[in-house]
Amino acid sequence: MILINGVETDHIAVNDRGFQYGDGLFETIEIVDGKPVFLEQHLLRLSTDCCKLNIPKPYIKQLTDEIHHICKDSKQAVVKIIITRGVGGRGYRQPEAIQPTRVVSLHPFPEYPKSHSEQGINARFCNTRLGLNPALAGVKHLNRLEQIMARAEWDDPTIQEGIISDINDHVIEGTMTNIFYVKDSIIYTATLTLSGVSGVMRGIIKALIAEHKLTLIEHDYHKDVLLAADEVFVCNAIIGIWPIRQIENVSFTVGNVTSQLQTWLVHSKEQVCVDAT
Repeated sequence: MILINGVETDHIAVNDRGFQYGDGLFETIEIVDGKPVFLEQHLLRLSTDCCKLNIPKPYIKQLTDEIHHICKDSKQAVVKIIITRGVGGRGYRQPEAIQPTRVVSLHPFPEYPKSHSEQGINARFCNTRLGLNPALAGVKHLNRLEQIMARAEWDDPTIQEGIISDINDHVIEGTMTNIFYVKDSIIYTATLTLSGVSGVMRGIIKALIAEHKLTLIEHDYHKDVLLAADEVFVCNAIIGIWPIRQIENVSFTVGNVTSQLQTWLVHSKEQVCVDAT
């Protein structure tokens, strides 16, 4: 099912700025037993990113009602929300009266093997580099060409994720995930002040780390630092946490810190679903 501005349809105006220029942003939300998981965090990030792009924020109650309507009969699924700047003429200038387009769509949940979360995945470094843009850093906007180009670099089914660095060779993220690593029981991740997507799951994991009084350091680092880590894991709102067991020819174990964070995340999701009833 697809709702466009509240109407069930799959047609959108060809002069919508989301189609013309990627002028918009999106959220991807896990659905469990008809309930959107971490909905509050997703809607907060959506509103924050709308402000950063100067797109009028959607009416949250209206959007929430549409999300609940579209997912109410789903055991497990994915809801995708797209907000664009709406219809506009040819050229980059924004329309004087912005009327955003709101898309809420329901999709099957991807079937990933349990081994990805239990035993870890294989990853590789990508040749594609992320450009630097502090104005857009962190925002989950519709312009995802860098990730698309990076993901096109491999078709080996034994590789589940690609790791992308910026033009200064700082490790930033995966093609569809954020990255954390552990060294001597301290957790590290990229700063994301100049590039990358600040994922909702990244924020949830940061909150869990703070709640349980572990140490987190956000910094710029190169791939040799990552390869010397004790543990490495990736995350997003759909997969949760996947440990990395191998990056190219370097192997890692599924360590205690990663396993503990996985357990805390499961409990947090369960609590969110209970609170949503």
